Amino acid sequence: MSSRTALLTAILALSAVIVVENAAAQNYPARPIHLIVPYPAGGGTDFFARLVGQKMSELVGQPIVVENKPGAATNLGADFVAKAPPDGYTVLLGDVATYAANPSLYKKLPFDPAKDFAPVTLTARFLTVLVTNPAKLKANSVAELIEQAKSQPGKIDIAHAGVGNPFHLAAVLFQQAAGIKLNEVPYRGAGPAVQGLLGGDVHMMFVDYATARSHIAAGSLKALGVAALTPRPELPGVPPVAAVPGLAGFEAWPWQGFVVPAKTPDAVIVKLRDTYAAAVADQVVRQKVSDAGAELLQSSPEEMADYMRKETAKWAEVIGTANIQLD
Repeated sequence: MSSRTALLTAILALSAVIVVENAAAQNYPARPIHLIVPYPAGGGTDFFARLVGQKMSELVGQPIVVENKPGAATNLGADFVAKAPPDGYTVLLGDVATYAANPSLYKKLPFDPAKDFAPVTLTARFLTVLVTNPAKLKANSVAELIEQAKSQPGKIDIAHAGVGNPFHLAAVLFQQAAGIKLNEVPYRGAGPAVQGLLGGDVHMMFVDYATARSHIAAGSLKALGVAALTPRPELPGVPPVAAVPGLAGFEAWPWQGFVVPAKTPDAVIVKLRDTYAAAVADQVVRQKVSDAGAELLQSSPEEMADYMRKETAKWAEVIGTANIQLD
């Protein structure tokens, strides 16, 4: 076969692939889409999936069926999607644990987030706040808290929602950045941890604003700082932790995003991404997400892939330095 014939054959093959992909996108979706949530029903991720999934379903004219597949810190649901057919009918709503932290927390995963998934779009992030029990810990700022922690290493308790949880990782990052040692107290979830803090069993914790806001408003918890680079409108007057000298760049967001199995046609991914964008443009959806304490995100697949790489590298360093392992 001549080089010219070979080139023509390759062009024709590529054209055929493009035609098939375009046809798939035009007909997609032709049946129900399964949206996998790797958490139990009733949580924030489940709420988001059902709210946005319902609106997306209205837009595409096919049911979007939310399926809860919890377990192994989101790994069970993620593995299910990684091994699903790459046709756009199985979508994962994973988070920072799924895509960025678990590859370092677990010695061996049954899937590779960087290779086995095709990003669709970032979807949401949740403001994390550093709170204290003001009756238990007399600190009026993050700087004061750090000063106290340095004067009594390991004596100040910090609660978290379980080893490897985003709020635990925020606590680890905080200790590394501030050069302090706190006594970590694990709980089985953010709710029990907050109750322990309110009861005076521990001194402080990182937690999502949605969980803490009523207690902050009541004065039973004191917000010392937000884990964002800039002040946040949700908590006027509460500075970023990053504003403390020596802690520049401190940031810890629990975030989420849609992915599909690798090798899903690009045209199908674009259709999913555009449908999501249209769904979250709805003012009722936007208000319900805001009321739940989440901030809507949108991205291109390329932007999500880049964000996943950066977050994976960031948390790999934090987890490696702290020598945290879950298996």
